[in-house]
This record gives sequence, C-alpha cells and structure tokens, in this order.
Amino acid sequence: MTSGLRKASSLAGRYLSSGKPHHAQWLVTRKCNYRCVGCNVWKEQDDQELSAAEIKKGLDILKGLGIVELTISGGDPLLRSDIAEILDYASERFLTTVYDNGSMATKKIEALRKVDFVAISIDSLDEAKNDAIKAVPGAWKNAIHTVEVLQKEGIRVAVTPTISQKNLYEIMDMTNYFMERKIPMWFCLYSYDTSVDSKQLFRIGKANDEFIITDKEAMVNLCNQLIASMKKNPNILMTKKLLQTLRSLYEPNAERTWKCQALNQFLVVDHLGRISGCHNHNFAGSIFDQPKQWKSNEFKTLRKTYQDCTQCNYLCYIAYSLYGGPKSILSLANDQWKNIKLLLK
Repeated sequence: MTSGLRKASSLAGRYLSSGKPHHAQWLVTRKCNYRCVGCNVWKEQDDQELSAAEIKKGLDILKGLGIVELTISGGDPLLRSDIAEILDYASERFLTTVYDNGSMATKKIEALRKVDFVAISIDSLDEAKNDAIKAVPGAWKNAIHTVEVLQKEGIRVAVTPTISQKNLYEIMDMTNYFMERKIPMWFCLYSYDTSVDSKQLFRIGKANDEFIITDKEAMVNLCNQLIASMKKNPNILMTKKLLQTLRSLYEPNAERTWKCQALNQFLVVDHLGRISGCHNHNFAGSIFDQPKQWKSNEFKTLRKTYQDCTQCNYLCYIAYSLYGGPKSILSLANDQWKNIKLLLK
C-alpha cells in the first residue's frame, strides 16, 4: 500500500468514528506581513510562539483525539522559519491545508510539497480593489503569481475569497475565472468578533461597515448560483448543505439552522498552544492537557455554552458544526472520500 493510500485509509477510519472531533485549526503564529482592512491580527502581533517540537507533540495529541482535517494558519504560518518541519509532520497525519496571503508560498515551495492544499487569499479580480483590501501594494500580483507557480509545480492550490459587500457582485466572475483554470475554490464569509474579553483566544477583527453584507437578495442569489455551479464543476470545494445553510441567513425569514459544535466537533489552538472551541471565546486550557481535559465536566459545560452561542457567522465554524451527528459524519465521510480520491490522482 502506498503512503497516500495509507493516509486515505487512516483518514476515512477516523471520519467514521463518531463522538470525536474531526476538525482543528492551529494558528501557529501571530505574525503577519499584511495589513488587511477587515482584520486586526497585524495590530496585535506576538513574537512568542511554540517551537516546532512542541507543535509536533501537540499534533500527536490531536491525532489521538480523532482529528482528520487540520488547517494551519496564523497570521501567516509561512513566516515561520521552521514551517517545513511542522508541515512535513502534519501532512503525514492529517488532511492538511495551509493558508497564505500570497506573499510567502513561492518562497517555501519545498515545504509545501506534501500538504493537501495551499489556500491563497484573493478577494477580487480587480487589482486595485484587492490591494486596497489587503492594504499592501502588489498583493494581487503576488497572489496571482503564487497560484500560477504552485499549480505549475504540481502543488494543490486553492483560492479562498472572503465574501463581503465589498466583492459580493463579482464572486461568480471570480469563481468562473478560476474554474476555467482548474483552480479549486472555497469561500470564507466576512464576519467579525463581538467579544472584548482579554482572555479571548484569538482576536481577528471588529465590525467594518464596508464589508458587512447588506444586499441580502444578492447573497441568496449567489448561494443559488454556486449550488448550480457545483453540479457541473467539482472544483467548488463546498457542500450543498453548507451553501443552503449560508443562504438561510439572508433569506426573508432569516434564521440560524444549526447549533455550534465548538469543542465537540472542532477546536482551535493558538500560537501558544492554548485551546478553545473557537477563537471568539476565552481560552479553556492547553493542547498539552488533552485528552484528559477533553473528557472533563468543565468541557461538558463549555460545549453547552458554545451550542447556545450565536455571536458569529464564520463559515468554517458553520461547516464544522453541520457535521456533528452520526448521519452527517457518514455523509461527510462519503464526500471527503471523493476528495481524497481526487487528491490521490
């Protein structure tokens, strides 16, 4: 059996194990070299971070908990000098996605060879608009060049626009543009933190009126267009259920049709190894206290708190929450197996 097939078999087996978390996001650094308008990570940078050895120890713990999909982000994780060692270790154990703002990936080609996806943030096909959002001149050219280089090098690259009022009317044009070039896409949704607690795990951004979606009808139409496009193009890496759930937030009788499964189906780890169900809430312990703490009464109480929480619409948290029950896990495992087969081609 090849190493790829062994990994696929291991992932599928973990996906079919109910009652365990399957998704984790590790924000391995607080450092960032961009100044994105809708984000404040760059305003609150921190030179402290775990060593590669400590992160590898934590990755073993995550695998033991049942994690299948691991997102490595920051800040920009590729700013770490030891990121190759971290990614090599992670990619052997998880379906691993690495986020980059488009500035670093071409400098870390060899470090990215084994990961499953490199996600490049591009928010507009309009160079000036994209650079204004990123607040860095040349950001668009860097990102487009990065996508082209990674694709040429045979590294699986995806483009990840953040849908907001700022780019709402061009998302389908962007989708078609990258679909024609056989570049997979998935989407983020502009959201913002509402917590102001000093113990919040990780602050990302505050409300910005330029980005908050006000044209709800256009957002509903976009979801419908993406659902229709998925039937023709497998490179839209979303699920119909997720897009329908997103659509429900903007329909005339808008409602949340899910309960958050933070610290149940997914968790977040920060640059210091602290964990929480999601970045919006106070940190609840350390990755190195697991799995003992995971089974504690304290965490049982926190899970109820998270399920009752309605303070954010971060699309990744919605996606993870939709696949919390046994039937959903089986459905997601089926979808993921298709993706794994795609990855093994």
